[in-house]
Amino acid sequence: MITPAYCRLMARYNRWQNEAVYAAAAALPDGTRKRNMGAFFKSIHGTLNHLLVADWVWLARLHAEPRTVDALDQELYADFDELRRVRVATDDRIDHTVATLTSERLATELRYTRLTGGDSTNPIAVTLSHLFNHQTHHRAQAGTLLMQCGVDPGVTDLIALPATFASPVFGT
Repeated sequence: MITPAYCRLMARYNRWQNEAVYAAAAALPDGTRKRNMGAFFKSIHGTLNHLLVADWVWLARLHAEPRTVDALDQELYADFDELRRVRVATDDRIDHTVATLTSERLATELRYTRLTGGDSTNPIAVTLSHLFNHQTHHRAQAGTLLMQCGVDPGVTDLIALPATFASPVFGT
């Protein structure tokens, strides 16, 4: 199963990739970011918004907080700059969430109610694996949409994670 160090690495990777995708998206006019391009969450903006929604849902569950969203496509911020600022704050929260993780905590069960109703239980390790995988999945969709708009989001390989991002994980 995954380790606390793996979670910290993935949190750093997600921050690096979120910064890259948002920087690429910032090069586009707002109308282009919000144009329905046939993606699951319709647009670049919709996809980035969905990632924020999902992270909020999982963080609330992990911290036993009340849910603040009602739907996976709920628009949190219509303004791109605000969406970007809150993305950074959410990445900070993910970093803080995994900073003190222990193997024991990863093995504990997380009980929660799904947005669609019904209760579910998963090990926290599986929950965090899902959170990181989910981000990668939808960021790849955003990257494809960006490429279709002529904007290259850059290298996305974990192995290319710059030392400046990995240093909180590896102490370099």
